[in-house]
Amino acid sequence: MLYITSMLGYLLMHLFVICLQAQHVREQSLVTDQLSRRLIRTYQLYSRTSGKHVQVLDNKKINAMAEDGDPHAKLIVETDTFGSRVRIKGAETGYYICMNKKGKLVGKTNGRGKDCVFSEIVLENNYTALQNAKYEGWYMAFTRRGRPRKGSKTRQHQREVHFMKRMPKGHHTTEPHKRFEFINYPFNRRSKRTRYSSSR
Repeated sequence: MLYITSMLGYLLMHLFVICLQAQHVREQSLVTDQLSRRLIRTYQLYSRTSGKHVQVLDNKKINAMAEDGDPHAKLIVETDTFGSRVRIKGAETGYYICMNKKGKLVGKTNGRGKDCVFSEIVLENNYTALQNAKYEGWYMAFTRRGRPRKGSKTRQHQREVHFMKRMPKGHHTTEPHKRFEFINYPFNRRSKRTRYSSSR
C-alpha cells in the first residue's frame, strides 16, 4: 500500500511538472523573443481571392494586386518568437505591414509594435491565415479586386484571409539538382560467385 501511494505521488508530481512546462511554452510564445536568433525568410503571399500577390507600395498602402515577380511583392518575414508569430516587411520599401485600431492595413517604418505582428495559422486546405497579434480574431484579408478588407469583418474560414506562400520569381533556395552518376564497380570473387549462382 505504501508503494502504491508513493508511486501515485510521483506520477502526480511528474504530471504537475509537465503542465508547468506546457504553460511556460504558451506564455513565451506570446512574448517577443529578444534573445534567440531570429529567422528571416523571403517569399511572396499569393491571395486566394484576388489571384495576385500582396505588395507594399511606396505610399505605405498595401494591396493584393501584384504580379508574380513584382519587386513590391517581395516580402521579408521575420520571426517574432520561437512560435509562429512573424513581422512582414516589404523588401522594396522597408515598410512593415501593420493593422490599426479600425482594422485597416497600413505600412509603418517601425514594426516593433504588436499591431505589426501576425500569427501564421496553417489551415486544413494548406492555405495560411495571418491573425493580428494585437487585435485577436482580426485577419489580413483582401477582396477579389485586391483591396484590403477591414480586420473586424474577417473570419478564419473566409477565402479573403487565405494565402499561399510562394518563392519570388527567379529566386532559388537550393543548388540546382545534379545528374545521377552511375559507378561501375569491378567484380570481386564473392560477387562473381553470387552472380554465377543466381544465373543457374
